[in-house]
Amino acid sequence: MKKLLWIGLILLNIHVNGMMMEFDDMEWYTDFNGTKMFDTENDVFSEAKFPMVGLTLIQSAAAKGAVCLDGSLPGYHLHRGFGSGASNWLVQLEGGGWCDTVRNCVYRKTSRRGSSSYMEKEIPFTGILSNQAAENPDFYNWNRVKVRYCDGGSFSGDSENKAAQLQFRGMRIWLAAMEDLMAKGMRQAKQALLSGCSAGGLAVILRCDDFGKLFPPSTRVKCLSDAGFFLDAIDVSGGRSLRRLYAGVVKLQNLQTKLPQDCVNRLNPTSCFFPQNLINQVKTPLFILNAAYDSWQIQESLAPKSADPSGSWNDCRLNYAKCTASQIQFLQGFRTHMVNLVKGFAMPSKNGVFLNSCFAHCQTERHDTWFAKNSPAVKNKGIAVAVGDWYFERGGAKLIDCAYPCDKTCHNLVFR
Repeated sequence: MKKLLWIGLILLNIHVNGMMMEFDDMEWYTDFNGTKMFDTENDVFSEAKFPMVGLTLIQSAAAKGAVCLDGSLPGYHLHRGFGSGASNWLVQLEGGGWCDTVRNCVYRKTSRRGSSSYMEKEIPFTGILSNQAAENPDFYNWNRVKVRYCDGGSFSGDSENKAAQLQFRGMRIWLAAMEDLMAKGMRQAKQALLSGCSAGGLAVILRCDDFGKLFPPSTRVKCLSDAGFFLDAIDVSGGRSLRRLYAGVVKLQNLQTKLPQDCVNRLNPTSCFFPQNLINQVKTPLFILNAAYDSWQIQESLAPKSADPSGSWNDCRLNYAKCTASQIQFLQGFRTHMVNLVKGFAMPSKNGVFLNSCFAHCQTERHDTWFAKNSPAVKNKGIAVAVGDWYFERGGAKLIDCAYPCDKTCHNLVFR
């Protein structure tokens, strides 16, 4: 079974002047200094086969203070549905990490993750956003939207830093985008799905019930979080690297006033930015799709360079095949933690789970992992089929893989 390879200088994260910047959330292609560098062993990516969808800036957003980090207008890409899907809507929240300090956010606002001035004018719609039935059988003819991410706080903040000229308006961007889409026909949706990957997957969990409240009870509304199940896990040094990052985001953007109140009443605000403390309170049907050995979390939460000054994890964090037996044992503990955390969530019939034992991150937006002949599968059911079965209530959708190395269908990510 072919393994997914990334060649050249592709890295999941780029460290610029010591600042963590997530690199494209493992989208289908990566653009490094203007050069496309994504490849697989047997298939070279071609943009020609996918629709290129233009950027729409939300003109009404400025008057509402719904702006990107730099004060520019937020935006989205909309590809209209047709036929039997013309009244159905899929809204995808873009991912792209977070910024946890003023310095990081100031840098971020000079990129597409903080300013629409730097966003692509067109992007390819692939995977769950594809308009081809052969590549996306359940959602190909829906109205499909990708909401761009430019607030650095998973569409959750509502504050500012005047001294640094930073706007943390993720919540306002969310509201402005939803209002604009509702006016363009989403108000009449018969079926709706909110999805997102990575930081967008976390945003889905945070905004899921808000999305559900937009529609009448007659509308089928559900949410899909892809690679958004970030764990409050202990890193290789015994510390909690991701907790430190999240604490910075929560404090900088004053998120404690915007996080779910029932969580903040029980736990500290930083804990309420972690999905494990939120998922059981989400009322709208929710599907969690995650790799049990999430490659982003391995690199930036479990074994970041800051927690590994000796470099003993360098090889393992970039290539799972180079992990030692003790390192694999550590990663098995992370998988066990993830599995245990979703068991209670998976019990209600309304919820769905797909945890595969792959070294991957974001599997809905790439055609090879979403719905291809050799896409990853658990119990012979691929990701797109599992999501479709759950959404349309066609069958079981509680799929948890056996531990590594049993799964031979994975498209494991390797960085070199």
